[in-house]
Formats: sequence, C-alpha cells, structure tokens
Amino acid sequence: MNASQANMGYVIFLSAVAAIGGILFGYDTAVISGTTEIVKAQFGLSVGLEGWYVGCALIGSILGVMVAGMMSDSLGRKRTMLIAALMFSVSAVGCALCGSFNQLVAYRIIGGFGIGIVSIVSPVYISEVAPPERRGTLVSLYQLAITVGFLLAYLVNYLILKDASIDSPGMFNAEYWRGMLGCETLPDLLFLTVIFFIPESPRWLVVKGRTAQAQAILARIWPDPATASRELEATRESIAGEVRSEWSALLEKGIFTAVLIGSAIAILGQFMGVNAVLYYGPKIFQDAGLSGEGSLLSTVLVGVVNMLTTVIALLIIDKVGRKTLVWWGVSGMIFCLLCIGTWFAWGPDLGLGSGFLLVFFLLYVFCTAISISAVVFVLLSEMYPNRVRGRAMSVAGLALWVGTYIIGQLTPWMLETLTPSGTFFLFALMCLPYLYIMWKHVPETTGKSLEEIENYWKS
Repeated sequence: MNASQANMGYVIFLSAVAAIGGILFGYDTAVISGTTEIVKAQFGLSVGLEGWYVGCALIGSILGVMVAGMMSDSLGRKRTMLIAALMFSVSAVGCALCGSFNQLVAYRIIGGFGIGIVSIVSPVYISEVAPPERRGTLVSLYQLAITVGFLLAYLVNYLILKDASIDSPGMFNAEYWRGMLGCETLPDLLFLTVIFFIPESPRWLVVKGRTAQAQAILARIWPDPATASRELEATRESIAGEVRSEWSALLEKGIFTAVLIGSAIAILGQFMGVNAVLYYGPKIFQDAGLSGEGSLLSTVLVGVVNMLTTVIALLIIDKVGRKTLVWWGVSGMIFCLLCIGTWFAWGPDLGLGSGFLLVFFLLYVFCTAISISAVVFVLLSEMYPNRVRGRAMSVAGLALWVGTYIIGQLTPWMLETLTPSGTFFLFALMCLPYLYIMWKHVPETTGKSLEEIENYWKS
C-alpha cells in the first residue's frame, strides 16, 4: 500500500498521542540528573545509596519491560499505555510529597515501571498503525518525544535551581528536588487525557479475532475500501493459524535469531556512552571545571542538540535507511569519544580549553541522536512477527534496561577507577561490535511491510 492512499492526518494524530509516552519516558529518566546532590545532602546518603537512588527507577523499568509484552498482548496496546500513564501520575505526585527516602525510592520505582511499559508499547502501537513507507518516520516521533522529555527535564532543573532560595522552605526552594520530580504531572495529565481519543491497534484486534472493529479502524486509516480490505487480509494471512502468543514461540527458527539480534543491539547501545552522558552529564561537566549552574546549562545545550538532531533523523530515516544512519552516526561517535578521552588525558598539555570538550560533547550527541537513538526503537518495533511482537519487544527492552542499569551503576566507578579518559576510550571501543552486528546480521527494513520483514526471518 502506498502512503499517499492513507489518511496521514489521522495516522499522525494516532502516532503523536502514543509518542507522548516518550515525553514522560524522557522527563522521568533525565530529571534525576539535577536532583542527585540535593537529595544526597538532605537524606545523608552514602555513595552506595546515592547509586541506588539513581538506579532504582531502572529496576522498575526492567520489571516493566518484563510484563509489558504480556500486558499489551492480553489487554491491548491502548489499555497498557493508559496503565503506564497512571503509574507516571502516582510516581510524580508521590515523589513531590514523600516523607522519607524509602518512600522516594518506592515512587521512583513505580515511575520506572511506567517507563518500561511505555518504552515497549508506544513504538509497537505506532508501527502497527503506520504505512510501511512512513513507519520509520512515525516511530521516530517516539524518539523525538523522548528528547523533548529530556530537554524539558533539563530546562525545569535549570530554571528551578536558578530561582531556588536554599534558605526558604518549600518544594521549589530548599527542597527543590520535589518540584523537579513533581513537574512531571503536567505532561502526564496531557497523556491521560488524549489517550482516550485513540482506538485500539487494528493488528491487535485482528489477532484477537475482533475483525469488524479492526476493519472500522483500518477504514479510517485507509479511506479507500479496497485498500483497507487488502491491509486487513494481509494482516490476517500473517497471523493465520498463529493467533496464540506464547513464550515458546520465541524459540522458533528465525524468530529466535531476530530476538537475539534485537537484544544484542539493545544492550550494546547502552555501553557506547549514551546513558553515561544522560545520567552523569552535570557531574562530568563539573569535573571539567564548570560551576553547578553552568553544568546544568551545558546539559540544556545537550538537550537542545539532541532534540533538533532527532528532528533531522525523523525527516531522513525513511529516505536514507536505518543501516546507513547507524554506520555514519556510530563512526562519528567513535571519533568524538576519542577526542573527549584525549581532552581528559592530555587537554591541558595540548592547550585545549573547556570549549573543545563542549564542542565534541555536542557533536557526540548529534551523532548519537541521528543514528542509534533514532533507529533502535524503529528497528525493535518492526523486527518481529505480529503474534510475538509484544513478548519479543519485552525481551529486547529487558536487555536494553539491564544494560542501562549496569552502565548507570558502573559509570561512577569507571570515572574514578579508569579516569574519565579511560572511560571514554572504552566507550569508543564498545562501538565496534555494534557496527559489526548491524553490518552483518540486521536487514535493511526501510520501506518493507511488517509481513515482508517477518518472511525475511523465516527464510
């Protein structure tokens, strides 16, 4: 089916609503970077407890992705997104009003659970309503929304800290971390409202045998009745005789290979420095000699570059192709990581100022945002057959979040033990196996239908 035959206004609306989950994902993930020092001071945290505070939400994310596939395959994509939105609300309000550190951790874990769920379900929903020719662009809306959430969190952190009066009580003054965490309530209310205006995924409805409802939704996506009928028939054929979604199905020939490759690119992507910059950006900039406020302002610049580059990736991903973006982007990441490591190792001796570091940090973010960050959710959402997509995405998502948790815990140790230069040189080295897997084992999926991609793994 040609995308020009689709009701793209309606498809974009459906995709944009699902992508709002990415804003919550991004905000909840990035806001922690501005709260660590004040929370550590207020609750008298040890180094171990500081790491637990940073990483506890990732435990929730791991738990979330473990059940997201079963939830979305059983309850549907829409209901599962609604559950995630409710968890974000509970987390934001709870963090703002909590009375102890243990309560704060508990509410962060609840928010992390929502992150894990939405990281699986939102891209799947978008991929299942999008025409093949526009699927990469539309799923990239989710990644763009994540970067909007990052930038929103960085801006909120900077503005609250800038105006906070440490000597005055309140969640926007002495306990400004409460305001930072609580402000997530605003985008969550938007998500909770608009999610009621989208239908269930037509592909999920077909799997459940609710063909009439699926036909009605496809008729809105594809106004031409003949085209809508062909789309329905193609989906029915792809799941004929395979309507049950079982974990054992992931072990079938072809599907197991796809799950392994998807998990590999998900977990390896976390060991290339992306989340180290996300979680510890302010600390890294402070170690480079910037003030607390200056370090937060630098992370705002990182957020701006990240978001604008994602817009570029969104516009070109279906034209350039997934693998081409990854090849050039990761090559640029390697170069930038080597330059950053060189600055930390020999910067003063070479007469390199902090501007050199900031420039290559921003270039690194550019290369990351236009390649692996833009591509990973697109690939994972389209690699798997209909009947196992939810569970297969959960496995890949679990690998992603396990990698994120590990690197979040290891980064402070690496920065101290390996030094910043050794840490960034190691990140550069870890880019190489990622490039190899993408080159040798991942097919180009640009412009292919989900059924065509499924047939590739079966062949």
